[in-house]
This record gives sequence, C-alpha cells and structure tokens, in this order.
Amino acid sequence: MSEGLVNSIYLGAAIMFILALSGLSSNENARRGNLYGMLGMGLAIIATVFSDAVTNYWVILICMTLGSVLGLILARRVKMTQMPQLVAILHSLVGLAAMSVGYATYLDPEIHLLGAEKTIHDIEVYLGIYIGGMTFSGSVIAFGKLSAMINSRPVLLPARHLLNLIMLFVVVYYGFEFVNAENLSDATIPLIVLTVIALVFGVHMVIAIGGADMPVVISMLNSYSGWAAAATGFMLSNDLLIVTGALVGSSGAILSYIMCTAMNRNFFSVIAGGFGKPDVTSSGSTAVAGEAVATSIEEVAQLLSSAKKVMIVPGYGMAMAQAQRAVSDVSRILMGKGVNVIFGIHPVAGRMPGHMNVLLAEAKVPYDVVFEMDEVNDDFPNVDVTLVIGANDTVNPAALDDPGSPISGMPVLEVWKSKMTVVLKRSMATGYAGVDNPLFYKDNTRMLFGDAKSNMDDLVKVLG
Repeated sequence: MSEGLVNSIYLGAAIMFILALSGLSSNENARRGNLYGMLGMGLAIIATVFSDAVTNYWVILICMTLGSVLGLILARRVKMTQMPQLVAILHSLVGLAAMSVGYATYLDPEIHLLGAEKTIHDIEVYLGIYIGGMTFSGSVIAFGKLSAMINSRPVLLPARHLLNLIMLFVVVYYGFEFVNAENLSDATIPLIVLTVIALVFGVHMVIAIGGADMPVVISMLNSYSGWAAAATGFMLSNDLLIVTGALVGSSGAILSYIMCTAMNRNFFSVIAGGFGKPDVTSSGSTAVAGEAVATSIEEVAQLLSSAKKVMIVPGYGMAMAQAQRAVSDVSRILMGKGVNVIFGIHPVAGRMPGHMNVLLAEAKVPYDVVFEMDEVNDDFPNVDVTLVIGANDTVNPAALDDPGSPISGMPVLEVWKSKMTVVLKRSMATGYAGVDNPLFYKDNTRMLFGDAKSNMDDLVKVLG
C-alpha cells in the first residue's frame, strides 16, 4: 500500500475519532460515537498492517490474535462495576507501550540521524519514556486503589513536594546528558535513571491521592496516556498516532478540569494529595447531631406511591450491589402509577466520570429522565421523596455547612431540601472520602439499611 493511500486512510480514521468524541458527549449519541471509534480504529489497523513499514506479518498476526482474544475475554468477564479498574489498567498498557517504543526506537540500528534531527529525535525518545513510565506505574497504583488491593487513603511521604522537585531536577539534568551523549554507552545511565524516576514518580503521585479524588485521577491518567501515545507517534513518525494521542490527551485534560470544578478542587491540590487524609476530620458537630431513623420496605413503598414527584439519586453503592435493574423496575412501576420520576446524577458519582449514566442506560432507564446535578439541584424543594441509593459524599450537606470539613465547598446534590429523603445504605459507615454525613440524622431523612439490590427487589414486589 502506497504512502499516499496510507495517509489518506489515516486522515479518515482521524475524522472518525473526532466524530467518536463528539458522539460520546451525550447519552443519546454515545452508541453512534462508539461505532465511529471502532470504525476509525479498524481503518487505522488496516492501513498500518498493509503499509510498507510492515514486513513480518507473522508477528503482527500472532500479536493481534492474542490481543483480540484477551480483549474478548475481558469484555465478557469484566462487570460494569469494574470498569474503572479496567480503564486504569488499560492506561498502564499505553504507558508501557510508549516506554517500549522509546527504547526500541533509540536502539534501532537503522536510524542514523545527525545535528538538529538527532537532537529532536532524542528529546522525543526521552519524553516518551518519561511520560510512558509515569503513566504505567501511576495507572497500576490507581488500579490497586480502585480494586481495594491498596488502601484508598493517601500515603503522604515526608517532604513529598521537595522529593518531587528533586526528581524533576534529576530528570532535566540527565535529559541534557542524554541528548549530548555521543554513543549508546554514554546514554545508558541517563535512560536507566529516567526510567526509574518516571516509575517512582508515577507511584508517588497517585499513591498520595485520596480515594474521593479517584475520578479526577482516572481522567488525568487518561490524559497522560494520550500524550504518551502522541510521543510514540513522534518517535515512529506516525501522523495518526500524533493526532489520536493529542485528542485523547486534550480531552482527558478537559475532563480533569470538569471533574475538579464539580468537586470544587484545584487540579494541583489533587496532585498534591487528596481527600481522606488520616489527620483531617470534620470540625463541625452536625455529623453526630440527632438520631438516625430507620424505615421499612412497606413504609418506603407507601411514601413513593403517594408521592407526585420522586427523585432517584444513585451512587457507587448501587453499582457495587448491582441494583441498577431493580432501580429501573421501581422507576417504571412508579411512572405507570402517574408519579413523575427523575434521576439526579452527580458528576463524580462512582469511581469514573459517567459511570452512573452508563449503568442506568444498561438497565434501560430512559435518557430523558436522567439529569445532571446542575439541572436538578434547584428542584429539590418541589420533590416529595428523594431516594438516595448508595450515594454518600455527593449528598453530604457538610460540604456546604461545615467549613472545616475536608469536602467543604464541593458542590453536592441538595437532597435534604426535598420533603422526605430515604437513604439506602448497608450501614452508617462513611463514604470514600472518609467524612461523616449529617444527612443521615436530619428530621426528614429515613434510613433503609441492607443490601441495595435486595431492598430494591423487595420494593418492586411491594409496589407491583
């Protein structure tokens, strides 16, 4: 396949990727966006495999077969509740690929560059290995935290900022050494030092971030993986990789900004260490004021049946209990009885942006009754019953009422303003941020304890 034809197909693939991002911006067009993305990737693979750059088709065939089989197995086995972990570990593979390409490109005996071309090429290799190493190790730690293999609380080393600054200076110093190296022997030590520091920095950066900031970490690592892919494109002189990496990197950066805004957080404060610090507790007394009032399935069914407007607020607890289908059934039954049912979604509900929306779509909840926090927050005084299912930090009034709370200033769904709020939780335990929730003790709040799926299944039977 000629180079001109390959570049033309690459251009078509890039357009497909742009259309994919555009489609994924809304629930209604998400399926079409995914189809555009798959079509673009298919075009990219075909053009690459049949380009003049590929000479050993057996290696390509074996690798593609192994990757396809592994992808199919993951697609069938990984539950929707495990998607954040899967995304994190896939980001690590992008980082590992960037590191591998960096080493392979630098060690390629067929590449002979001089002067400015060599300098630019060496900088591309150096940055590619650094971004790739940081993305790889950081994503592995994120996977560990999301899958509860590593404690979600931040691990804060003494003088961690000074340590980061020292590592940065070392990277810059050895960057000059690497670019000025006359031969492979002189470049070996800078590359090894760079790789070690990149891996250590990725671990140090993510392990210092608290559990409540994990949605930001996911989008941040998504951005890093994009820039790692772009660096790989520069090293391989592949225009499509450059364009695709830039798209992923920039969209991930924008998403990180949106997530930080939704949490009233500064991006750099997230990197410096997130919510849930062991030595920080809420200074307010509202967390222990009053007494939580338990309720029953029958009482909740009666409240919902007599209501004119019901707001359902899902959280990660719903995802863990896999209660989304039962929640969908409850909403359909209520709608059939003439109750106005809507869903309110916090931007960082769950462990990954958009996680709740995907779960509800999977359970066949209509798109037109699912709203973002900003669209429904002013409507709570008109809501008769708010059903909070597994949410905690995103409905915590301490964010607005307690200046000493670690989540102070974070925008939350103001569910306590509805006439009655029913919270489904296993216990009175704190959420992922480790902050007590005064909502549980308010006069118009009732606690329905137990497994969310079992409770919702029972509610379906009583309502039906």
